[in-house]
Amino acid sequence: MKIGVPKEIKTLEFRVGMTPAGVHEVVHDGHDVVVETNAGSGIGVTDADYEQAGATVVASAQEVFDAADMIVKVKEPQLNECEMLRDDQVLFTYLHLAADPAQTEALVKSGTTAIAYETVTANDGSLPLLTPMSEVAGRLSIQCGAFALHKANGGCGKLLGGVPGVQPANVLVIGGGVSGANAADMAVGLGANVTILDRSLPRLRELDDVWGGRVHTVYSTGHAISELAPQSDLIIGAVLIAGAAAPKLVTAEHIKTMRAGSVVVDISIDQGGCFETSHATTHADPTYVVDDVVHYCVANMPGAVPRTSTYALTNATLPFVKSLANLGWKEALTRDPHLANGLNVHAGHVNHEAVAQDLGYKYLSAADALKAA
Repeated sequence: MKIGVPKEIKTLEFRVGMTPAGVHEVVHDGHDVVVETNAGSGIGVTDADYEQAGATVVASAQEVFDAADMIVKVKEPQLNECEMLRDDQVLFTYLHLAADPAQTEALVKSGTTAIAYETVTANDGSLPLLTPMSEVAGRLSIQCGAFALHKANGGCGKLLGGVPGVQPANVLVIGGGVSGANAADMAVGLGANVTILDRSLPRLRELDDVWGGRVHTVYSTGHAISELAPQSDLIIGAVLIAGAAAPKLVTAEHIKTMRAGSVVVDISIDQGGCFETSHATTHADPTYVVDDVVHYCVANMPGAVPRTSTYALTNATLPFVKSLANLGWKEALTRDPHLANGLNVHAGHVNHEAVAQDLGYKYLSAADALKAA
């Protein structure tokens, strides 16, 4: 199989879909890899590094897409990239389609087979290809939120951990999953007063045990958010429903009750955001203000630390890349139902139920798509 790795073109996105180590692995298995020039420059990897690993470096994305049987990326294809996809190609990357009707339409029109990292599952129900980026985004959310709290950045001027004689900031984390737990871990480490909301009592018990009572755990309801939002200096939105648009748990009315200069960070923005007042921003212009509350809603947060993020992501994706290359996508998905859960679009059909429901497409299951293929 010929595997293509284009340079990411989303605004200030510096990650790359494969590292030289990954290239070496698939080349060793007998496959060809085509990499766009400077694809790894954002993480300090040169064209020579890829060539030494066995890849062929080409001058343009068009050459990558023309040559490849499978495209391996990080972020969702931009619309001009969707136009380069073919119906005999496999696309393996993050998609987040429920929040992106234009991309979904373009992928459906292309006829390509699009497998989304974020909906591949594991035996325990977790999302192994989303987890590493959730870890990064969760930890980053506290750094970004703390920076946004600086007075010069529009915040109220609070230090998260306070100092002796001065109260620390109140941090509210909505969602106790991977990103929420990592956000709480960072906030606790900085000395903030941290509260986590979740709807799973077993998870709340687990989180309470992890921090030995240093984190307050509260069952998530609209009433709880109404009570806690006005007291919060920083709210982290870390809500996920796999493949589906994020629910708007924090309303515009909640935002109005917050103190001037408070900050909200919406980790869920890739899936449309869990704050009613959220809209996607970029690293070039990451924040905006609504009702005197600073909003940080960057849709590719881990792109801020691309070296850490790329290596964390490709550690997780490489076994699946090898499976798709060695077996072909049909056999790989047939043998691995968890990988089959990643199938979002194939041959003009939407194959993930939540995406189809949110965007109004007719749903064709992955099993039926495999039978048709």
